[in-house]
Amino acid sequence: MQMEERLEAADVRGFLHLPEASNGDGLVLTHGAGSDCKAPLMVAMARNLAAEGFLVLRCDLPFRQQRPHGPPFPATAARDREGIRNAASAIRSMVQRRLYLGGHSYGGRQATMLAAAEPGVAAGLLLLSYPLHPPRKPEQARTAHFPDLQVPSLFVHGTRDSFGSIEEMRAALSLIPGHVDLLPVEGAGHDLKAAPQFAAEIASRLSSLASGLYLHG
Repeated sequence: MQMEERLEAADVRGFLHLPEASNGDGLVLTHGAGSDCKAPLMVAMARNLAAEGFLVLRCDLPFRQQRPHGPPFPATAARDREGIRNAASAIRSMVQRRLYLGGHSYGGRQATMLAAAEPGVAAGLLLLSYPLHPPRKPEQARTAHFPDLQVPSLFVHGTRDSFGSIEEMRAALSLIPGHVDLLPVEGAGHDLKAAPQFAAEIASRLSSLASGLYLHG
């Protein structure tokens, strides 16, 4: 039976999921702009990936630690990236093999920006509903850092996500020089409620990516 315990250290606040049978890998999982680490998607994904052997830290980004409600401010996004870096440091000594960064929407976007600037921060990325552009505004693409992203990255994306279609995602991923893979979730929107059901496939694809077996999938 996996264990779940609260973790508070310095600027890190969240919950640590300890697997019953560890695969040696760890994951920092962060939330979207409108939620926190207690969101149903975060809890279910953390528990299901822990069942696959991952040590998972689901944690609140700094903006959410400061305010219980409301979206993040663009001017403080760098602090949120620092929060992801701090969370990775908090569990690095607990991880025997690879350390991954992951997040839903805003959290995932900040993880990609951190990894593009600091490739050594993680062995791979798990991006749930990457917010490719604001709804109905495809001209405002959030891909400027993609050409600098060398870290293996798995994008899990709903086929009905208003922040980017599957076709738009495939085109955007061609900008990334690192190993990438795309897992479409049929019928899912931006909330990606069904994603935890794919935990076993996500775990397998992350391992394959980090081993260099996928290239622009």
